[in-house]
Amino acid sequence: MGELDSGLTAWMLVSASLVLLMTPGLALFYGGMVRGKAVLNMMMMSFGAMGLVGVIYVLWGWSMSYGEQSFGGLFANPFEQFGLGGGGVFTPEGEAIIEDGLPLIVDVGFQATFAIITVALISGALAERVKFGTWMVFSGLWVTLAFFPMAHMVWGGGLLSEDGPFAGIAEPVDFAGGTVVHINAGIAALVLALVVGKRRNFGREPMRPHNLPLVMLGAALLWFGWFGFNAGSAYGADGLAGLAWVNTATCAAAAILGWLVTEKIRDGHATSLGAASGIVAGLVAITPAAGSLTPVGSIILGLVAGALCALAVGLKYKFGYDDSLDVVGVHLVGGLVGTVLIGFLATDGGLFYGGGFELTLVQIIIAVVAMVLSAVVTLVIALALKATMGWRVSDEVEVGGIDLAVHGEAGYESLGGARVTTEVKA
Repeated sequence: MGELDSGLTAWMLVSASLVLLMTPGLALFYGGMVRGKAVLNMMMMSFGAMGLVGVIYVLWGWSMSYGEQSFGGLFANPFEQFGLGGGGVFTPEGEAIIEDGLPLIVDVGFQATFAIITVALISGALAERVKFGTWMVFSGLWVTLAFFPMAHMVWGGGLLSEDGPFAGIAEPVDFAGGTVVHINAGIAALVLALVVGKRRNFGREPMRPHNLPLVMLGAALLWFGWFGFNAGSAYGADGLAGLAWVNTATCAAAAILGWLVTEKIRDGHATSLGAASGIVAGLVAITPAAGSLTPVGSIILGLVAGALCALAVGLKYKFGYDDSLDVVGVHLVGGLVGTVLIGFLATDGGLFYGGGFELTLVQIIIAVVAMVLSAVVTLVIALALKATMGWRVSDEVEVGGIDLAVHGEAGYESLGGARVTTEVKA
């Protein structure tokens, strides 16, 4: 038993709470971006992930991510600390084990929130057309077979960590989840969009966001919660956390500008949806780099990420895949930009600060390995579910509105909410 650092413990509890808030924020962000007949289903996909992953993480998620018994650096034994037992988090007397001043049970809570938000991010690629039951089964399988192994590989001393084989080139950097969260979720979203297929009339009729104020509110909550995501990953209320906080705010602000300028030049308008999306693009890009850049470097990263993500969201029309809410364009592309540009902008080993190409090379390697592993696992799960449960709701449900058909309720009275309320009261 170590000595408790109450300040650190309080900081990490607050950070965990901020990250947990991000998933309801994401639900608002995604919910506003779909059509009105699917808003509740879209939000339920995030809340469903909160419920399922929140339970799974305690049972075997922590053990698979941070257990001592590693299988080839790919994942840890899920049964070693199943249900937080086995001596990994608590002593035999039931007291919380303290490492570096922090009770490990607090770290469990912090890490669980990362697993939850990562699964929820993927749902944006599937808007308006998939069975809720299939989504829930996918969530449980994917977090087990893709997220927990990736967390172990990057943060748990595995294949992609500072203790892994690629560290011989340069020490890999992923401060808060560029590979584990955003590249992982982004490539999964792309695979699912291809397997599930497009919404009816995709590309032939407008599918505009039904509530842009909801989108902007969701983006604001994501930005607020992201300070726990990044600054909390410093594991201390100290200067590194302060740097991560400032870099997070600065990069997101710069990404708004990068996105809006790109949008203005391309389309003639700087939109509220662009501003909200720019926030998220900047937050995604700074996630792996928050502790490695200067604030000026964060401005550069934000401008680049905002512009590139604004361009990338149009790729779905060029290549014909229906990534409904731009998970690929924002999270995959933003995650790749942040992960790779660390090799140029990091004050320790970055090319612009006198370093060689080693850090850039290792950042590219870990990004590619993460994409390949996540893509393969996601494809296997997606095809298995397509052959068994099926992914798509019927055409009638998709056209008539997935909210009423699947959940028996509607977000707005004009779409049947009053009728559902009357039926429930009866």
